[in-house]
Amino acid sequence: MRILFVAGGTSGVIFSIVPLAQAARDAGHEVVMAGPENVMATVTTAGLAGLPVTARKMLDTLRYDDGSYRTIPTDLHERYIFNGRCFGRYASWCLEALLTFADQWRPDIVVGGSLVFAAPLVARYAGVPYVRQAVDMGEPRTIDLAAAAELGTWLGRLGYHEMPRADLFIDVCPPSLRETDAPPAELMSYVPFATKGPIEPWMYTRGSRPRLLVSAGSRVSRDRDFEVLSGLVTKASALDVELFVAAPPAVAEALRPLPDNAWAGWVPLDVVAPTCDVVLSHAGGTTVLGNLHYGVPQVLIPYLPYALGFTRRVVEYGAAVMVPPRTTLPRTSSRHAGRCSTTPRTGGGRATSQQRCPAFRGPRRCSPPSNVWRSRTGHEDAVEEIDMSISPRTGGRKSRIRLVVR
Repeated sequence: MRILFVAGGTSGVIFSIVPLAQAARDAGHEVVMAGPENVMATVTTAGLAGLPVTARKMLDTLRYDDGSYRTIPTDLHERYIFNGRCFGRYASWCLEALLTFADQWRPDIVVGGSLVFAAPLVARYAGVPYVRQAVDMGEPRTIDLAAAAELGTWLGRLGYHEMPRADLFIDVCPPSLRETDAPPAELMSYVPFATKGPIEPWMYTRGSRPRLLVSAGSRVSRDRDFEVLSGLVTKASALDVELFVAAPPAVAEALRPLPDNAWAGWVPLDVVAPTCDVVLSHAGGTTVLGNLHYGVPQVLIPYLPYALGFTRRVVEYGAAVMVPPRTTLPRTSSRHAGRCSTTPRTGGGRATSQQRCPAFRGPRRCSPPSNVWRSRTGHEDAVEEIDMSISPRTGGRKSRIRLVVR
């Protein structure tokens, strides 16, 4: 079977759908992952065939055609609409190449991340089932509606009156953390994926001090959120910890000089995070899910509005503490990080959240991380085939689709 995966505009959201694409490829299916040119290295490094469909970047959606920046609303609801229109704008840039490829390659199924609004349109155009995979722990419905409005011209051009709905929704949010009104879904364990490189002993061995990892996400730059990150690093470096700052090379260079207990640059999160006592981050969806997978306590600063909802659910579960976005971030965040790292892990095994973080006390707060994902399809198991009977929304014919979920 030929499966077309349509990726988002940044590496962070691509990481979420790579494991499913790899599982489908390993099961013998033909797999192609489409996305913008600037993420093709991420796709091909994962061992997947990459199809570049636009030279424009996701950040270009923040600019007008004349190059000037759009004003980002401060009102939460308006911000959701703004974000949705950005995602719709990005989808419109990808559609021409995607439809041409669909005519030539003729996929049997299309899989797209939750915020990849080109995927349902190309699936409908090709007359094949559309599978929507969550890339984090949920986004506001308002974003979907705003994206559809932005794609109005394309909907009219294709003769559609509304955005096509998914034939199957795959959710990677832990059952314990799903919203009460979450839609029906095939539940699949989230497995972190990250770019690879040579590892060194300091990445997987611990010293005598607690370990603190700081991340502001892959989008941080000298022009965006640098002051927040540098402030966090300044405050956290005063703690008696081993400090690791995950940052792009240019940002890491701008942070220097660093104190002797700090290191900044590329960090293999799948190697370093499990050795840490606490992670201080921007509450990005894939970052939070990854650290839940590793069982590491988190201090979260949800500066992106969509992250507030799932951040609160993680805090209520007992796996994190939250620093409100408008708080004086460096001072308050470093105080929480200091509390969470006062009891370093001993030995070579995993520590519970209670052992590593005195703030996480109470019922269910020191449950093993695996309990968060109980009753789910596990990536650590053998590939499981899910048989689905799907009626494509065009042609009225029945298709027997076997979607591989690992």
